[in-house]
Amino acid sequence: MVNLKKIGIVLTSSALSLGMFSSMANASPTMNMQPEKVQIQVAATEKNFTKNDLIKKLHELFPKKFDFLSNNDFYMNSGGRYYPDDDGALRYNLSFHKTVNGKQVSGGVTFVGEELDIDQFYYQPPVEKESLFPAKVSKEDARKIANDFVKKFLVGAEYQLETDPFNYYPSQLLSEPIRYSFSFARTKNQISIMDQRIEVTVQGNGEVVNFYQNAMQKKSFTFDDAKQLKDKDGILEKMKENLTVDLQYQVNNDYRTGDRSVQLVYQPSTKLRGVNAATGKWLTADGYSAEFPKNAKIEMLSAKQLPPKQKGITLEQAKKIAEQMLKVKSDKVKLNIDSVEETKNYDGQEVIRIQYMYQYANGGSGTSFELDKKTGEIVQYSDMTSDLLEQIGEKSKKDNPISEKDARTQAIKYLKEWAPSHLHNYAMPVDEPYFEERLGTYNFSFPRIVNGIVVMGDQLNVGIGADGSLRSLNVNYQEMEKWPSIDKAISKEDAKAILKKNLSLELNYMKSDNKKENLHYDLVYLPTFNKDSFSVLDANSGEWSSLYNGKSTSTITHPWAEEELNYLINAKVLDIKDTKNFNGDASVSKGEALKVMMNSLTYFYSNSYYNETENKSQTFKNIDPKHPLYQVIERAVDVGIIKPDNENFDLDSPIKKEELAVWYIRVLGLDQAARNSNIYKLDFADANKVKPEYAGYVALANSMGLLKTDQNNFYPDRETTYAELAVSIILLAHEISEKGNNLRYY
Repeated sequence: MVNLKKIGIVLTSSALSLGMFSSMANASPTMNMQPEKVQIQVAATEKNFTKNDLIKKLHELFPKKFDFLSNNDFYMNSGGRYYPDDDGALRYNLSFHKTVNGKQVSGGVTFVGEELDIDQFYYQPPVEKESLFPAKVSKEDARKIANDFVKKFLVGAEYQLETDPFNYYPSQLLSEPIRYSFSFARTKNQISIMDQRIEVTVQGNGEVVNFYQNAMQKKSFTFDDAKQLKDKDGILEKMKENLTVDLQYQVNNDYRTGDRSVQLVYQPSTKLRGVNAATGKWLTADGYSAEFPKNAKIEMLSAKQLPPKQKGITLEQAKKIAEQMLKVKSDKVKLNIDSVEETKNYDGQEVIRIQYMYQYANGGSGTSFELDKKTGEIVQYSDMTSDLLEQIGEKSKKDNPISEKDARTQAIKYLKEWAPSHLHNYAMPVDEPYFEERLGTYNFSFPRIVNGIVVMGDQLNVGIGADGSLRSLNVNYQEMEKWPSIDKAISKEDAKAILKKNLSLELNYMKSDNKKENLHYDLVYLPTFNKDSFSVLDANSGEWSSLYNGKSTSTITHPWAEEELNYLINAKVLDIKDTKNFNGDASVSKGEALKVMMNSLTYFYSNSYYNETENKSQTFKNIDPKHPLYQVIERAVDVGIIKPDNENFDLDSPIKKEELAVWYIRVLGLDQAARNSNIYKLDFADANKVKPEYAGYVALANSMGLLKTDQNNFYPDRETTYAELAVSIILLAHEISEKGNNLRYY
């Protein structure tokens, strides 16, 4: 176990808001993320609704669906809640939780306004076999169910089903329900409204388990006249004539495996958001312009490497810095530093992490703050006091806010103070900052530059408050062993030709800015390439690829396991490099079988962070921490699938059927029962070929239908094939789900 040096502090909080992963970069190289909406509680409302009022409304919306719940199973948040930067309508939350036949059932609903319209809904029913793969309903059936649901709850509203927003195959446990997600857009004149969307999720058994809409409530919006449009073909040609492309690096992260890769891509100008369909003016982050926006020139923050802030930092020094930066000017809020520890973050960087909590009358909120152990520089910092003051009714002052130019100057000043050793790797912003109006915060992104080009997904993010204070600072610097050579890229002219050929326009209603007082929607033509908002052009091959590594189009064939094999391959449970030459009847090695089991039955991560923070003991002599299957093997030992009976573990030998039976029964937690082999009688014709110590396991696996006989022969010493593994692992997942003993996270 990695050693964590800590200052002895009593942990006073029971929950901290910790974000595990950062989002992948989208089409913009520096991506100024819009912050999540903050929900504010209101103690009293003009119209007081009781829990019974909300329960009654729920039963009206879902007749008989929740009759198994009593009023005592429901919980209502006191008072109403609203989003201060949204429509101002009050929302009321009702949730429930109950154990039914030994299984947990939970859900909740949010109502909005005095008519108690449904705003959000989620439901986690008991997992049924028909909701698992292969699911009872197909995606087409689920699409109809989702459409009918929206029709029922949005009577009179105009909307349309959008194409799949994320064209990727979800990674999930085989023991978890299949879920189909659909996105609808509200429309005006049969044209989508960009920021008014509806999301519906249908489970594999046909139940709607999630509904969400972010449509504004009862506001008098105005819309451009859909009949007063410029010629679309003319706009398209105008955009093609002005199209500019940039060669960039793109960092791709696989958050399931922890693998990170770099891709060389061509991207169109990120300065352009669209074209006003009525006037033909270019829409940029600064509003409309008659001139096509020019790309910013790359200007490095520092021409040479600057010395670090300091050489190393102690836990005591880190605590003092945290107390100074996290202090809040209110006698209603108390700061508690819960822990200060040396550890490694998710990028494998040695940091000092400070866990802290702000406590106030009605509760508390907390998160973490990270400093580089070697330099004392900030790695991750966020000032949450503005939100806190708003929650307790003390609004922060925003009189005479500083200008964007002055805010940028402040951001650079803080970078020089708190991240000086990184500045030679990063440049001035190439995109406009996102201005968070509610808190008066400018959010700047400073992109990393390698070989003279921008790196998407690696930037310095800095938030500056209206008073010039530092609101956030995040250093996303990532070590890369090798960067693709730019010499092998196709030319800009060829890239531009491909982008022009694949450019199309989508007409949408959208606001020109995010200001709260703006209630008008313009008609805007938005550029789309390759008919996919997340497509990028690979600069080496000249082929299109997706940020989300789209679902494999390769399909393998097999006489009786085709569906199962394709599902496992597309879900990345089964890692097949060459699907064209894949043989489903080939034998599976023990190492590959364990990898499939761990990928399909438990979430576990093999990146550097987990490698450093988990037990580094080595069970088998031939599988050290550097071995690609080290984590798989150690996890399998941890959960009892394999036993450390020998000095080495033979990864490459084929897994025999009776050995697979042992692993399956151990996964189900029946190892002790199976050991009493003398109480089991095998009726197979080849029962005498089963090793005596495996008899109980084989008997149980066969009786459960996991591993079947063929003409009354079990063939215990036969090598298991990919096809047999695929079919049986899905049956095992069904058994795990039925018994409710998922392996879950490891």
